[in-house]
Amino acid sequence: MAMPVGQLAMDEYGNPFIIMEEQAKKKRLKGLDAHKANILAAKAIAETIRSSMGPKGMDKMVVGPDGDVIVTNDGATILEKMDVQHQIAKLLVDLSKSQDQEIGDGTTGVVVMAGSMLDQALELIEKGIHPLRIASGFEKACEVAVKKIESIARTIDIQADEQSALRKAACTALGSKVVSGRKEQLARICVDAVLSVADLERSDVNFDLIKVEGKVGGKLEESTLIKGIIVDKDFSHPQMPKRVEDAKIAILTCPFEPPKPKTKHKLDIRSAEEYAKLYEYEQKYFRDQIAALKKCGANLVICQWGFDDEANHLLYQNKLPAVRWVGGVEIELIAIATGGRIVPRFEELTPEKLGSAAVVKELTMGTMKDQMLVIEGCANSKAVTVLVRGGNQMVVDEAKRCIHDSNCCVRNLIRDPRVVPGGGASEMAAALAVQAAADKEDTIDQYSMRLFATALDAIPMALSENSGLSAIEETAAVKAKQETTGNSWHGVDCMQVGQSDMWEQNVYEACVSKCNQLRLATQVVKMILKIDDVITSGESIDQ
Repeated sequence: MAMPVGQLAMDEYGNPFIIMEEQAKKKRLKGLDAHKANILAAKAIAETIRSSMGPKGMDKMVVGPDGDVIVTNDGATILEKMDVQHQIAKLLVDLSKSQDQEIGDGTTGVVVMAGSMLDQALELIEKGIHPLRIASGFEKACEVAVKKIESIARTIDIQADEQSALRKAACTALGSKVVSGRKEQLARICVDAVLSVADLERSDVNFDLIKVEGKVGGKLEESTLIKGIIVDKDFSHPQMPKRVEDAKIAILTCPFEPPKPKTKHKLDIRSAEEYAKLYEYEQKYFRDQIAALKKCGANLVICQWGFDDEANHLLYQNKLPAVRWVGGVEIELIAIATGGRIVPRFEELTPEKLGSAAVVKELTMGTMKDQMLVIEGCANSKAVTVLVRGGNQMVVDEAKRCIHDSNCCVRNLIRDPRVVPGGGASEMAAALAVQAAADKEDTIDQYSMRLFATALDAIPMALSENSGLSAIEETAAVKAKQETTGNSWHGVDCMQVGQSDMWEQNVYEACVSKCNQLRLATQVVKMILKIDDVITSGESIDQ
């Protein structure tokens, strides 16, 4: 066999290697090859996270470049942390990110759905149907599917029976996570947290007011909701009181120390009198600062910067408990919660600018003397904190992500209180509706609409597979049940409770989440199908 023409070169160690001429020519993919390569890359991403769907889905361990380990079940987190090189695969990563930002839940399902649609589209491309005709058929089918899902949605009363509907929806969001053993308790925490900060008149929730703080050690069931703010700091002097009742809080962003020149300086002190003068000036500066605090009536100081031992000692002597090195984000939250103003200079301190809280106390965690400050009974009690406990850092991090998903699910239902069934029931109902619409379609779009219906079955099939059931058999049986009973709430019984009605099983999610999934997946699939030439910039594209 003749060897390809090549050029001999040496690496830095003197080892010879051959550069092939053909390599420079394989940088461009056109037509069917481009479509195939793009679709296979997208399918590879979808297959990666397919097994993490549903209540019996598996977790993924992602090891970062620095050796940091993340164990998670959240589709958006898995894809974000994966080192994805292929340009089309990156589109699917962005797809899950946009679902996460807009809705917060359903990030795995949207990618699996897009991967399945592309898989079906490849079949039609190979038959010679133009990719844009396939995309237009998919868009028609998507509208049919969204209409069907909206028609089977049920409106819930979010306040009825102690917000039981919100709790059930939060349980569905938490059911597939590592915290599923404690989902009832965490769902209650999430619902209470969101309702504490929700503006029900505007049907909106500001997530900046919900702080999720994690602390390693303790059990997951020790996680609590605190109607106030937790700061991972302690009082600056060990002998300061550990509890301040009826706190009047001065929130400072100026350092508790004498002013320093910005430029380099040198100070010559030649006698004891000069030193005594300098010391007296410094003391006066500190005394003025403390007098300003006393005058405005503050009995607790929270400072963004540090203060030296002299200031610390004076604060203790004057019975002014203080906290130092509190971060900018936390300072803002404390100001919002306590109704205080952030003060940049001591001269500007006035009683009106002080924040107020019923109690500020120091909590000690475990035996390691890990202290945290809790500010409770704030004047503006809109800000809340969820304190998550767990056996190790990975569990705490994953629990924080689960709580975020669950909070988003509750927020979506406050905005739009319509729910649709989980367990793949919505997708199967939509697939049946699209199939029926395709039979009435007289253009070539009918083929792509039928395959869209087939693509929707990927979700219930993945749920069945991950639950250890026979995927095709289970999906066919549930579809037949939906068709014969006329009830679109029959889904895959993943937990094997012997009941396929998702309303009875309390497995449902926000209607807006499901519709968003379908629309986003269809848009990304259309975008990928429109690409017929992949040119890698800066590379040779000789034909």
